[in-house]
Amino acid sequence: MYDLDTRKRAMTLIAQGSSLNSVSKQTGISRSAIREWRTRIDPLPRVQSPPCPRCLADPGVPDDAAAYSYLLGLYLGDGCISPHPRGGYYLRVACADAWPGLIDKCRAAITTIRPESRVCVLQKQGCVAVTSYSKHWPCLFPQHGPGKKHERPILLEPWQQEIVDAHPWDFIRGLVHSDGCRITNWTAKIIGGRTKRYEYTRYFFSNVSADILNLFTDTLDRVGVEWKSANQSRAVQNISIARKGSVALMDLHVGPKY
Repeated sequence: MYDLDTRKRAMTLIAQGSSLNSVSKQTGISRSAIREWRTRIDPLPRVQSPPCPRCLADPGVPDDAAAYSYLLGLYLGDGCISPHPRGGYYLRVACADAWPGLIDKCRAAITTIRPESRVCVLQKQGCVAVTSYSKHWPCLFPQHGPGKKHERPILLEPWQQEIVDAHPWDFIRGLVHSDGCRITNWTAKIIGGRTKRYEYTRYFFSNVSADILNLFTDTLDRVGVEWKSANQSRAVQNISIARKGSVALMDLHVGPKY
């Protein structure tokens, strides 16, 4: 940030006929900055970052609890928090390229919770990492810790549980959008000597962490969604939602990824 006197000296040199390149070399100021000062010389006022609600003397919760509940689901499913070498932390949520709507929703949720933090999308093979820097991500997601999430206990703090209880569908949506899917199964039956094909919709949620699976199923119980467990390997457990009434509830409040 350059003070007003420095900006005026640079503009005086420009007015006297010096080129952008020569003024830049003489002052050590980038040409892009000098070019911008031709349009606006006054420094932009500093925008005060909103305080972290968890760091206040009387800790609170994010203003938009629904957005937080959704982002909490995304983080527990496909998110991670990693330290920056010079301080602060990166929140990263992996989103498949196939779901651009999910990427947009993830960016919107992060911006809502920490509006002062820039959100960028880093392309990986087959997916993107929706990434944002803040000193306060561990305050907002105290489940952060060393190692993989399925190798350590994942329990919600009381204030987080209150948010999930108040906004259960946002939490379920975040988990399904990260580690879940909506699919159409089919089966064939012989009726009257003729084979008929029947299709039915079901939801799946897969995760290696028993604690995260329990958070998902406990929340399903609260909203009246019936589910069953389907183990396919020792490492991953699937939660299946196939009953017609429960699928209708999920379609109403969650829906397919897009």
